[in-house]
Amino acid sequence: MRRFYAFAALVAAPLLAASPALAADPSPAPNVSSAGTSFLTAVGISPQQPVKVDAVTGDYLYWSFSASAGENPTLAATVALPEKGRTGAQSWTVEVFDGLRRRQACVAGEQSPVADTGATAVTLGCQLRQVRSWAEPWDGDPLPGTYYVRLSSTDLPEQDLGLPIEVDLTLTAPKGDTGADQGELEAPLVPNNRPGEVLTAAPVASPSAEPATFSADWVPEFSSRWVWTVSGGVLAAIAGLIGFSWTRRRRTV
Repeated sequence: MRRFYAFAALVAAPLLAASPALAADPSPAPNVSSAGTSFLTAVGISPQQPVKVDAVTGDYLYWSFSASAGENPTLAATVALPEKGRTGAQSWTVEVFDGLRRRQACVAGEQSPVADTGATAVTLGCQLRQVRSWAEPWDGDPLPGTYYVRLSSTDLPEQDLGLPIEVDLTLTAPKGDTGADQGELEAPLVPNNRPGEVLTAAPVASPSAEPATFSADWVPEFSSRWVWTVSGGVLAAIAGLIGFSWTRRRRTV
């Protein structure tokens, strides 16, 4: 029995010594060297995965990534421009869309820089708002799911179309305040100002109230309005009689 335990210890010692090294050295994500040309052909990427693509000016480059609640996806892109052959300035832009093809706002980063004629590179960046775990149907806040990245040159001389470029893209997804949208409402949004109370019993008349009696105050005060009202009624009656006499069919004898 002692020989068995000694043999097991000798066999397990190399495995235990190698296990920390294996856990500390995970296999890195493979480099991405391509990009899609539309939303349907977008190439999937993950955070911290190197992206290096060769393209030409005028191309639309698409990538996609997944984001979960609490993350702040941040994109950083560098476009290496050709040193020779350019004839004017170029405008570049990086855009991020959610799964419904809705464009998401960038809260940080240079989203639409302009490269001068002599510039050799242009740097772009976009940081999304924190991905929420829920939102109203009419709200445009970012939700967990797939997002699409589009990198393109929006304005450049026609002679510069087709010049070779090199794109380096990096995606990071730092965690934000995961409890920011998970709180509970401690007080009502509209304060209760007690506009009225519900009566649970029949109202009781006040002791000081006196029974209603007929008085001259109930008769309206005589004024010129009464004169015009009575005069108008008399004139209307006279006009009616005259009209009836004119239109009445006379009897023939």
